[in-house]
This record gives sequence, structure tokens and C-alpha cells, in this order.
Amino acid sequence: MSCLFNSLSHFIPQSSFDIRQRICDYLQQNQPVIEGLDTSFILQLDTPDYIGHMRNMSTWGGAIEIQAACNIWNLRIVVQNHRFGQHSVIEFIPLHGRIDKSITLQWTGGHYEPVR
Repeated sequence: MSCLFNSLSHFIPQSSFDIRQRICDYLQQNQPVIEGLDTSFILQLDTPDYIGHMRNMSTWGGAIEIQAACNIWNLRIVVQNHRFGQHSVIEFIPLHGRIDKSITLQWTGGHYEPVR
């Protein structure tokens, strides 16, 4: 199980498996991830079967999946970056601008944790 999807399940009333699959479905449908860039453009820069690989429960999620979650569930996701002792903030907002809920995750460079 990936810590990103597990962390998201603390705020989204679905299992980490269902959240992962819904995000992968969104990406599979070639939905826009960020303004002006559809999923296929972004993923062609990565592995050929990115989405198939992401469906695997042991695959780690990252920025693409966080942005997709924002777009699907109308979330503002604030990631507190504590990598290498840094203390910066990365903010993800839905592409369409509607925010129903704000959540915070902590990232250490290799692990996500929900911040309650």
C-alpha cells in the first residue's frame, strides 16, 4: 500500500485502493491534470505504462496523483515539505478552481503522512 493513497483515505471517505483506482481511471480518461496539459502529454514523458503501473498497490504516488485528486474531489491539498530538513509548502488546487475542502499532508521525501 502506498502512503500517499493511505494518507488521502484519512480525508476522503473511501479506501486507499478505491482512491488509487479512481485517480488511475481519471488519468486513463486523459483528463486535464494542469491547465493546458492533458494526462497523455504528461505521461508520455514517463514510463509507457504509467497508469497500469500506478494501479499496483505497491507503487508510490506523487504530484500527478495529488493534482488528479484535487481535480476529482475538489480539494486544496497543502503538502508540507520536510525533505532534507527543508520546511516549505507546496499547494495543489483543483484545475477548475472550486474547493470544497482543504487538507494537509506532510512529505519527508520518501513518505506522506496526513496532518490532522
